[in-house]
Amino acid sequence: MPSTLAHAVHAEVVVKKSRFVGRVAPCADRAEALERVAALRAEHPGAAHVCWALMAGGQSAANDDGEPGGTAGRPMLEVLRHQDLDGVLATVVRYWGGTKLGAGGLVRAYTDAVAQALVGAEKIVRVATRTLECEFAYALEGLLRRELDAAAAELLAVSHGSQVRMRFRLRADRADALKARLGELCDGRVGWFDPS
Repeated sequence: MPSTLAHAVHAEVVVKKSRFVGRVAPCADRAEALERVAALRAEHPGAAHVCWALMAGGQSAANDDGEPGGTAGRPMLEVLRHQDLDGVLATVVRYWGGTKLGAGGLVRAYTDAVAQALVGAEKIVRVATRTLECEFAYALEGLLRRELDAAAAELLAVSHGSQVRMRFRLRADRADALKARLGELCDGRVGWFDPS
């Protein structure tokens, strides 16, 4: 089962006077990853390269940032894959030390920077969630709230108009069973909506 990280962790590797500052952190998607990489570039204006790899389901990506193709981003991505991580951004800021490392040396240095950061990382199992939204009569609100509590659902929003509308999140593997149970308990008087 894939894991993510509880918080960001840093590590530094020095190879022939080049500094490789590795960082791994939880990251939801590519847009967030690009923002963080831009912030790193601003934070390290003297760096030669800011390479990165993202494992985030269908938004996974790798970037060599000017290093020879396949020597930075892809090896970093492979470290994340090997550790069965998802929702994680790995970045390595390289400060040039004056000596060329060759393709093999670069792969080792970028891989080591990410691997060293992961040594100190706290991994947490990533549980898939699903967001649901429904509408029902006021008389059913108490029943629905009790059922959501019993299913360990997180209530995200409630609005009161002509009917009550609720949006909530719960473990994906519990969603269909909860919908069926609510349909049965409420005699089909719960209307479901696409929450997107």
